[in-house]
Amino acid sequence: MTRFSLIFAPDLPWLLVAAISAAAAVLVAYGLWRGLRGSWVRLAAWAVVTCALFNPSILVEEREPLKSVVALITDRSGSQKLANRAAETDALRAAVLQRLSTLGEFEVREAEVGDELSRNTDVSTALFRGMATAMRDVPPEQIAGAIMLTDGQVHDIPDDLAAAGVHWPVHALITGSASDRDRRVVIVEAPKFAIVGETVVVEYRVAQNNIPGNAPVDVTIRLDGEEIGRQVAAPGVAQSFELELPHGGRNILEFDAAVEPGEVTAVNNVAVVTVNGIRENLRVLLISGEPHAGERTWRNLLKSDPAVDLVHFTILRPPDKQDGTPINQLSLIAFPTRELFVEKIDQFDLIIFDRYRRRAVLPLLYFDNIARYVEDGGALLVAAGPEYGEGDSVAEPLAQILPGLPDGSKVEAPFKPMISEAGLRHPVTRGLDGWRADDPQWGRWFRSVGIGQSATESLMSGKDDAPLLLLNRVGDGRVALMLSDQAWLWARGFEGGGPYVQLLRRSAHWLMKEPELDEERLSAAADGETLRVERQSLGQDAGDVQITAPDGSEITLPLTSAGPGLWRAEAKMPGFGLYRLREGEQTALVHVGPANPREYGDVVSTTALLEPALAAARGSVRRAAAGSLPRIVPVRSGAAASGPSWIGLEETGASKLRNVSRIPLFSGMLGLALLLLALSAMWAREGR
Repeated sequence: MTRFSLIFAPDLPWLLVAAISAAAAVLVAYGLWRGLRGSWVRLAAWAVVTCALFNPSILVEEREPLKSVVALITDRSGSQKLANRAAETDALRAAVLQRLSTLGEFEVREAEVGDELSRNTDVSTALFRGMATAMRDVPPEQIAGAIMLTDGQVHDIPDDLAAAGVHWPVHALITGSASDRDRRVVIVEAPKFAIVGETVVVEYRVAQNNIPGNAPVDVTIRLDGEEIGRQVAAPGVAQSFELELPHGGRNILEFDAAVEPGEVTAVNNVAVVTVNGIRENLRVLLISGEPHAGERTWRNLLKSDPAVDLVHFTILRPPDKQDGTPINQLSLIAFPTRELFVEKIDQFDLIIFDRYRRRAVLPLLYFDNIARYVEDGGALLVAAGPEYGEGDSVAEPLAQILPGLPDGSKVEAPFKPMISEAGLRHPVTRGLDGWRADDPQWGRWFRSVGIGQSATESLMSGKDDAPLLLLNRVGDGRVALMLSDQAWLWARGFEGGGPYVQLLRRSAHWLMKEPELDEERLSAAADGETLRVERQSLGQDAGDVQITAPDGSEITLPLTSAGPGLWRAEAKMPGFGLYRLREGEQTALVHVGPANPREYGDVVSTTALLEPALAAARGSVRRAAAGSLPRIVPVRSGAAASGPSWIGLEETGASKLRNVSRIPLFSGMLGLALLLLALSAMWAREGR
């Protein structure tokens, strides 16, 4: 195609040319006004001279026509995979492409939009973002319009398409049926965090589309996969559920509404709430039997932990000591034994006896109370020194719960604490900083207490493989026995020190049932669609993890060793939802992707969401199928773009410049002849 245009390129400045032209115009106008002879000839002559000053040229452009670009955006999100929508969408796409292929002036840019995961917080359908991506390298003047194939559940609809830079008609062809049935559970309000042991209130609502009647719906509530209650909920009415948060970490609540026959999907019949349990400050009772170098190590360690409330007593003077000291100088306060070990013992999460001798401070009856406290779920740590092997130690009254009893022997020789075979696999001692099997990079200790046969394997050993650290479960509680009082040497940096903070803190937190330190544990975490699994075990091997997907399908995931007692694996899951994991007797529950994403919230096909925005931008929204596709018609830019049975795409008339040529009108012999002719005619008229 060829285009012609007239351009002006004066050799003199524009202001000078304009001044000369204005002066000539004034003189000619004066002559015409006075009726002087020859004025019309002078007008013609000055017109030719003025045109020559403006240096006019004819610009000839050789252009190649460009096709107008049409964006075809196909919705492949989760809701489009329900019922028969995927096949319907494929057939509709093929029909649209066939229609567009018959219109030679259009070029098609296709884009498919799936579930978009935004920062692991929600899953949505972003068709307009997909359209912008498809058109990002297309000049705006070449865009003819866009056609979207979707079920209408779109989550990035601009309030104003023009303000968003969309100046072309956008049409939506809706799949699915207006009579689709669906029931879903909507979480109205739920806490993200709560204190363990306190009451949590979750408010939810059962919503329905195209389900006749208003009959109550049965809702099953599960916690970490175990059913904990049932409720009957009226559709559309908010319902509350209360529970006492049972444990720290993730508490996964499921609200499962009964499935109605004929529903589009049952995926959104289940809503998931994850409440992170936070423990109140852990209360620790530390009883030091006498002042010694290691006492401050325990105190400083526990006081430095902001999650620990420490109550510490040191027995400075036993009751049987008679040295004539006045009563008013013996103590600031009385040791509240009854209050601590009878009335309030159950309020403590951990009791520590640090080099404690009985010496009539605590009656034997109180030790029975301590044993009962442990068996009912409490925790006890005995940090033993030389006194443990003597007659007034805590070993005899607590024999029923301690993992090892003294045999009367002591070791008074230097040794490096070693991690045993069992300790290498136990999370309390596994991977301690500085550990080397041949020569650990930490300092020596100089004393330990011997025991007879123990109820459990020692995690650490001293000289000649003598037990040094034993952990054991008793009833619902836990007990730890440390057979040396010299961990303080590591704290003081003797011979380079050692990982005393890791060792003592892990031991204390294992006693207080920190899940991450359990010997046998299966855990999982999700990052987007990727599931990461970790298995801890004291065994020599771990089997494959069996994963149950939200749709009931089974996935087998092999584990890979990550060190003694630790196995890991990761894999991309086929979809979002709640996954159940099992390996042996260990189970875990994890939600992949965001809980209750918008994409699976309302899945009923609809035209209502897109209509306001598209109608304001000369677009249209209508239900369509491959056999009932509206006509696609080219229209002029800015004209109406839809009708009852047709949709319009703009003919942009865009083209690409191939060649440009310029033809000056007042150059060469032609320009000279015109100027001479004009001046000669004016001279001849004036000479008469």
